[in-house]
Amino acid sequence: MPKTVDDRFSLKFHGWAGLGIMGISEILLLAEVSFVKIYFTPLVWSGYILFLDSLIYRSKGSSLLVNRPKEFALMLPLSVGFWLIFEFYNLYIQNWNYVGLPEDFLLRWIGYAWAFATIWPAILLTAESLEGLSFISRQKIKPLVIHRKTLFSSLFFGVFCLIIPLIVSSAVAKYLAAPVWLGFIFLLDPLNYWMGRKSIFRDLEKGDPRTLYCLLLSGFICGGLWEFWNYWAGAKWHYTVPILGQVKIFEMPVLGYLGFPPFAVECYAMYFFVMNVISKRSNS
Repeated sequence: MPKTVDDRFSLKFHGWAGLGIMGISEILLLAEVSFVKIYFTPLVWSGYILFLDSLIYRSKGSSLLVNRPKEFALMLPLSVGFWLIFEFYNLYIQNWNYVGLPEDFLLRWIGYAWAFATIWPAILLTAESLEGLSFISRQKIKPLVIHRKTLFSSLFFGVFCLIIPLIVSSAVAKYLAAPVWLGFIFLLDPLNYWMGRKSIFRDLEKGDPRTLYCLLLSGFICGGLWEFWNYWAGAKWHYTVPILGQVKIFEMPVLGYLGFPPFAVECYAMYFFVMNVISKRSNS
């Protein structure tokens, strides 16, 4: 049945709430309201997630928040845990630091946890929202032959990428952000393939690049929004990228934007590795 005008422009309540959160947060930031200045990043991303989930529901008739709330509840702590892995790597590559944070320890960690919890939902929901775009939905490639050797080579390359920043000198490690943004893709996607569930390798074996394209575009979109909103926030991150570090768009050096698309693929590989393990155990 064709959608009516009302159907096309309708949103669930949480979609309107998300729009309201983003809009009011922007206004209160300009008014220099202290709470909003400190928590602006998690506020606008929470609104973005609510709004995007409602758009997905309008388009598909189902969404993460409406139909899979338990999965959403699990995604939040997983997002925090996953990002803490990258914070660990940042102890070695030292590519970013935070400024303007609350002095109170509890308030600071509330901000950390809230902001980190929005990362994976934002990336994955943005990718899902792009699936219906005509130029993506029509994409096909020649099916790739995925050899066992290919999977093992990928796995070992992923291990190399994730180990090398930890064992070189600090002077060298700061140049090794790229292996960190690639390593978990090459390490985990072969494992996802072997588990017989969601995997980029498995999609490409079927000649279906749509998930990969959606993720790459999601990384570009979310990266731009992260840096735009971060630029105006009171509590924010700064970068110390060693190559062209002074050539910036907002707070991010221009070369840093190249990391967002693969990071989105990495988010997918990490999240579905955990979900694949959970699913495999529940079915065993």
